[in-house]
Amino acid sequence: MTELPTPQQRAEIAKGYHPDASRSFSLKADAYTDPVWHDVDVKEVIAKTWQWVCHVEKLRNPGDYVTIDIAGNPIALVRDREGVLRAFYNVCKHRAHTLVSGEGNTSRLMCPYHAWVYKLDGNLVRAPHTENLDDFQTKEICLDEVRVEEFCGFIYVNLDTSAVPLAEMSGELATEIKHWAPDIENLTFAHRLTYDIKSNWKNIVDNFLECYHCPTAHKDFCDLVDMDTYKVTTHGIYSSHMADAGKAENSAYDVSNATVRTHAVWWLWPNTCIMRYPGRSSLIVLNIIPVGPDRTLETYDFFLEDTTPNEAEIETIRYLDEVLQVEDINLVERVQRGMNTPAFTQGRIVNDPEGSGQSEHALHHFHGLILEAYAKTATATQA
Repeated sequence: MTELPTPQQRAEIAKGYHPDASRSFSLKADAYTDPVWHDVDVKEVIAKTWQWVCHVEKLRNPGDYVTIDIAGNPIALVRDREGVLRAFYNVCKHRAHTLVSGEGNTSRLMCPYHAWVYKLDGNLVRAPHTENLDDFQTKEICLDEVRVEEFCGFIYVNLDTSAVPLAEMSGELATEIKHWAPDIENLTFAHRLTYDIKSNWKNIVDNFLECYHCPTAHKDFCDLVDMDTYKVTTHGIYSSHMADAGKAENSAYDVSNATVRTHAVWWLWPNTCIMRYPGRSSLIVLNIIPVGPDRTLETYDFFLEDTTPNEAEIETIRYLDEVLQVEDINLVERVQRGMNTPAFTQGRIVNDPEGSGQSEHALHHFHGLILEAYAKTATATQA
């Protein structure tokens, strides 16, 4: 079991950070390399924030269910007979076996170990051969619930039972998304890309939150969008990244017939990225899942007008998979290696007060939220 950060580690980790991005250093390398901080990330960040699960289409009908792991905890989401969306720990109250796996539609939740049966609202209704037990009533047993919320066409869960609702925490995010992607709930899942990356998850978020590296590392992307219009704005628990589509030909993919002419991207604390690339109406969700201090899983889910991508969308997916992701993965894996050397402790934040894309102020915003979470952990430990 990983130990909690020491008082000295807690004091050291925040050094160099300043609320003013123009005066600030980045997070220290220890936050990306030390197993102590990875453990804090999983237990105090991922396990206590709103985590993306899926599009609402997977849970529209009574009996629809999906399963997912959040911070190592198996979770089942289900639409009950009355149409209420519910989420539970996917754990039988008898001997802790997983109840359901994958996704589908069911009329009940039956444990495959000893056939204990739960209604879709989580209440136990059948437990074979328990008639002779003393002080045992099925009606007194219920699955442990988890916070669940529908938000802008997607479903999120939070293991923190005292968490503020996502719709409340996220300020104007819903308004922004619905303005730029008004058809979000009508889109449908079409494709998934998956990556296993040798880097800390925070390096991947850092890389996503700035386009300071784009002219050097993503020359195709800099033709795809008009970098002169690229604007990044930070808000409470999210940041908005907006740019017009490029007007000239580009080597990424063809946007000459695009109906969506704006590159609109939102990062939602701590590890969800929602993207609307130029092209036909679509939305891409990037989910960044910490696995170890130097290992992260990524999923890119593409939600399109149809379940089958058209020719232009196939080219878009190819560009993201074979070009843009290859470039970004090489970057973050090399950064991770550098952070594991004695040559790097932390670096300066490059800030443009005007909020251009070639600025690291959104990265600085993310670091502030991380340090705030770390400080809460220290306070709770001391209490």
